[in-house]
Amino acid sequence: MSDERVDLILEHLRAIRSEIGDLKTSIIEIKEWLGFLEAQYASISRRVDRIDGRLERIERRLDLVEA
Repeated sequence: MSDERVDLILEHLRAIRSEIGDLKTSIIEIKEWLGFLEAQYASISRRVDRIDGRLERIERRLDLVEA
């Protein structure tokens, strides 16, 4: 192979390596954001569960449900 072809191939490989590095960084950021969203969902889910329990107690106290 000529030196020009080797240089061209190396240039493309370096560009690919750079793009892969950028993709890895993006994936890490996405995973962090997903973890944040999961934590938020868990927090909301716990609050809804507590509200559900409170609503059940209120309904029992007001005799709105059958035992």
